[in-house]
Amino acid sequence: MKSIVPLLQNIPLFQELKEEDLVGIAPLFTDKKVKKGTILFKEGEVGEEMYLIHSGVVKIYRLDESKEVTLALFRDGDFFGEMSLLSNGMTRSATAETMAASTMYVLSRTAFTSFMEKSPRLCLKLLETTMQRLRHANDQIYDLTFLGVRSRIIKTILRLSEQHGIATPDGLLIDVKLTHQQLANLVGTVRESVTKVLQELLDDELILIDKKLITLINIEGIQAEIR
Repeated sequence: MKSIVPLLQNIPLFQELKEEDLVGIAPLFTDKKVKKGTILFKEGEVGEEMYLIHSGVVKIYRLDESKEVTLALFRDGDFFGEMSLLSNGMTRSATAETMAASTMYVLSRTAFTSFMEKSPRLCLKLLETTMQRLRHANDQIYDLTFLGVRSRIIKTILRLSEQHGIATPDGLLIDVKLTHQQLANLVGTVRESVTKVLQELLDDELILIDKKLITLINIEGIQAEIR
């Protein structure tokens, strides 16, 4: 499992650990390969594991009266489920499902707890990371409450470009394939609204769309849309 060490070095939760600490924690992970559409855990289940994505895409979502609301998308190098490491018996606040065939590393709470007792720095980093994600959740709640649908869609596109953007000759490519419905689930709206706004951004030559991949070709122009 030493091959996981370079991956851990790029994850905020583990970045402050020394290399010998990372070598020590690496064997605590187990590898897991899953197909597209696999439910890793469901909302309401007791959580006992954190997941680290080596390759693939995972969506975190909740069902609100049978309507799916996507809370986050995670891909290569991201981690999720870390709240389960903080407290025994804590239930999952959302469901995790793979959007592509994925390979990941899994860390159980039991294994992590014994290691964390030897590393107060890691404990503090876990709390810091959790607070950052709670602040992000609060931002999402604010957007859903006070922003119109068009602004929410544009802010979501900008946020995805920050999280998954790759510089290309054409612009900043969001390296996650998303259907209009999947983007609507992220925004908390209907597919028709997403289709309308994306077409407007295309007509204004602010974005390109090719095979479900969005490229931002005028970021300043897009940012100006929500000011």
